[in-house]
Amino acid sequence: MSAVESLLSAPTQSFEVRPLGGVLGAEILGLDLSLPVNSADFARIHQAFLDHRVLVFREQHITPEQQIAFSRRFGELQIHVLKQFLLAGHPEIFIISNIIENGRPIGLGDAGKLWHSDLSYKEIPSMGAMLYARILPEEGGDTLFADQQLAYETLPEALRKAVEGRRAVHSYTAHYEDEVFKGIRRPTLTTAQLEEVREVVHPVVRTHPETGRKGLFVNENFTTRILDIPEDESRRLLAELYAHSIRPEFTYRHRWQENDLLFWDNRALIHLATGCPNHLPRRMHRTTIQGDVPF
Repeated sequence: MSAVESLLSAPTQSFEVRPLGGVLGAEILGLDLSLPVNSADFARIHQAFLDHRVLVFREQHITPEQQIAFSRRFGELQIHVLKQFLLAGHPEIFIISNIIENGRPIGLGDAGKLWHSDLSYKEIPSMGAMLYARILPEEGGDTLFADQQLAYETLPEALRKAVEGRRAVHSYTAHYEDEVFKGIRRPTLTTAQLEEVREVVHPVVRTHPETGRKGLFVNENFTTRILDIPEDESRRLLAELYAHSIRPEFTYRHRWQENDLLFWDNRALIHLATGCPNHLPRRMHRTTIQGDVPF
């Protein structure tokens, strides 16, 4: 039996999609991702993803191979430019960690410390990402999400008119060398790595390719300027958009539990890692699913 046939014939799993109660997010309870997910169950998960934009799969005990396989059900996977932090034998998994072994970091220690949408600095940004909790700190480590579709839909009319049809530049290196967390510096990028992350241009307002909803698509981490307007006006508009985009009524704060697998929609959200004390170990495994060219 082929892999596709085995998925189609896999037993239906009994699981609950439980909204988290705010503007974003739902828990998936009772689903075991170490088992095959048949097409009907997958369709239900996919619809929940579109409806809630953040899914929390509780109590998952999965291998790297299983995380990769489930992620691939949603699309092609993207390989991060920082190759030194890819899981050995599984380059599809990017390690986010503050752990030091033999004098060297095993993962990126300050990932996500500014609001961002994953890989918005690529010509084809991320559709979504899955982050699996392997080692959680005893305190801290929360992740915040902000709904950029709601942010766009509630823009003051003057600000909406000011950005409609505009395009903005995104750059991976915009804040790369900033000391976001005290004492943590990122590795120097090689010439080859810099070639992978040249500046790109995307619309300030993008349309979700599956739902048709419009949302803001700028972020403080990677967006550097809005094109075809004076520099001071670009800075002012971006500052207004950033302030509006993270209003409390648009946000969800994820407090991690052991064995959580978190799946979010980078086409509709921005997110922020709140960080944790350096001496408390944290290790997360991220797979990143390729999306499409924003329009």
